[in-house]
Amino acid sequence: MAPRKSGLGRGLDALIPVDRTDHGHSMVALDAVLPNPDQPRRQLPEEGLMALAASIREVGVLQPIVVRPEEGGTYVLVAGERRLRAARLAGLDEIPMVVRQQRDGGSNLTEALIENLQREDLSPLEEASAYQQLLDDHGLTHEDVAARVGKSRSAVTNMVRLLQLPAPLQGMLERGELSTGHVRALLGLDDEAYAVHLAERAAAEGWSVRQIEESVRARTPATRTTRPKEVRPAAIIELEQRLAERLSTKVSIDVGARGGKVVVRFSGLDDLERIYRHLFT
Repeated sequence: MAPRKSGLGRGLDALIPVDRTDHGHSMVALDAVLPNPDQPRRQLPEEGLMALAASIREVGVLQPIVVRPEEGGTYVLVAGERRLRAARLAGLDEIPMVVRQQRDGGSNLTEALIENLQREDLSPLEEASAYQQLLDDHGLTHEDVAARVGKSRSAVTNMVRLLQLPAPLQGMLERGELSTGHVRALLGLDDEAYAVHLAERAAAEGWSVRQIEESVRARTPATRTTRPKEVRPAAIIELEQRLAERLSTKVSIDVGARGGKVVVRFSGLDDLERIYRHLFT
């Protein structure tokens, strides 16, 4: 697999078309970007920001922030609060931006992203990051994105899950050392250090996806029971799948004689907040 070049702001023209009347995209000093006074989220979980900062150090900023110009050479942030804060934590001095004038509403940016997602050759992480931008910055659901880009909801959900990978695995995927199938097989591991260890062995020794899956299964302790395995109702399995796709995470449903429980997995406080927004906003 040939490695692909990773870099800060790579492929921005492929994600948001350059509008020369609005200056197109360029790099901007972080100190020149002012916070959006209408930003409803005043606090962002530190754990999620640190994870994103680690990803930025590894693969760069894959999606530009969106700003509008102000007097005196400064800009007001329109979209990309998490990326901006994480870039500061990553030690960057500048970040890629797309400048939009006041007249350019959010719907235009949404349509631009969707149009180019349909036709451009993006890396898996760039595609996943673009989907996440549509979800976070433009208020679309997984179903909305899937319908607009002509893909299944599960395909969109699986791509977004790539952003939950540890930063070293994101780097290996972006450089072409491992395929999307390889790293997806590692998403089920709770032990990040072991996931990175398996990824490095797989890349060095040329493992197949099946070899990684077998190693992951070997790591997962088997549940010992003397009772025969119960056949789970198809409706419960379908509900698990729909909830997992809706929330972009693993969901399990246990049903008993007196009720049951739903278990939703999350990778950190930021991921928990994302799930909360899906459920209650």
